[in-house]
Amino acid sequence: MPESPHETAALRFDTDVVRCSGCWCLGTLAPLRRELERLPVPDGQTLAVDGAAITAMDSAGVWLLLQLIRRFEAAGSRLELRDFRPEWRKLLEIVSASLAVPAPSPGKSRTPYWLERTEYLGEEMIGLVAFLGESVRSLLHGIRHPGRIRWQEIYDDMYETGVRALPIVGLLSFLMGVVIAYQGAVQLRIYGANIYIADLVGYSMLRELAPLLTAILICGRTGSAYAAKIGTMKVREEIDALETIGIPPVELLVQPKVLSLLVVLPLITIYSDVLAIFGGMVMASTSLGIGFNAFLERLEEAITYATFMIGVGKAPVFAVIIAVVGCYQGFQVSGSAQSVGHHTTISVVQSIFLVIIVDAMFSVLFSIIGV
Repeated sequence: MPESPHETAALRFDTDVVRCSGCWCLGTLAPLRRELERLPVPDGQTLAVDGAAITAMDSAGVWLLLQLIRRFEAAGSRLELRDFRPEWRKLLEIVSASLAVPAPSPGKSRTPYWLERTEYLGEEMIGLVAFLGESVRSLLHGIRHPGRIRWQEIYDDMYETGVRALPIVGLLSFLMGVVIAYQGAVQLRIYGANIYIADLVGYSMLRELAPLLTAILICGRTGSAYAAKIGTMKVREEIDALETIGIPPVELLVQPKVLSLLVVLPLITIYSDVLAIFGGMVMASTSLGIGFNAFLERLEEAITYATFMIGVGKAPVFAVIIAVVGCYQGFQVSGSAQSVGHHTTISVVQSIFLVIIVDAMFSVLFSIIGV
């Protein structure tokens, strides 16, 4: 043990030897750091660093010694350690390895940014598809063994996802019907084709806008909640605890969410259709003088059952996308609150992007088959 553990660290520069002495610990290094900044560094010499007079050393002292060595090496000189205790040499190796940053190879150029992004997106899509397969396998297993399905979680999630979303979905659908009817009324009035406002509102809302608007709202409201909930469980290591006690996380967390959204989203889409049509009726009555009865009679003639089912039929596909993307991003959280927010944002962006892409694919497919 050192005789004076709080003795101030010191350093003396001789002709070919740098002599270190005192306690090289965190609380005694402040004066020495200022002295090292004023120390002249010779060029192209080999010097010895004598540590025989050092009484104590911790990681802070090792770090300061490492900075001295690197400063001399940058000037073309070389330092050799002499009379240092084995434990201090070992600590120096550990600190040096932790601070080492591999230099880029001189013959290789940095990977282009677009190539890195392409590789990242490829890995993300592969992971998402693999997670989708695992979720489908869990659903099939639940169908074969209904007793393993957690019905209470499904009911609770249906309430959170469906019932509590009705006000915002209904309001926006009503306003969207009003907007579509108003914009159409401006043009239809010119040609005296007022009655065809029912065709415009019916086709645009029932077939395209109502299912898409509802899915986007659920992406931002429910998909983000899925990602945040599972991400928080990942940060708290609750996912690891489930795996430790033998409960599959996908079966417990993903399966109820997918099943509840598969049931709820088509129902909310129908609700959105009704409110959108009602908004169009209100605007048609106000702007074009078309009564509710006339509007509904024309709507019944113009809109077929197939048109209605095309819009509602998209909802289960959108439901799977929203639930799987939200849960997948929740499982990608890596242990910090910042990561939870990051992956929650990614879940919203990805799910909305995929919903719009799939909706466009449906439009192309229906155009090809003439539906």
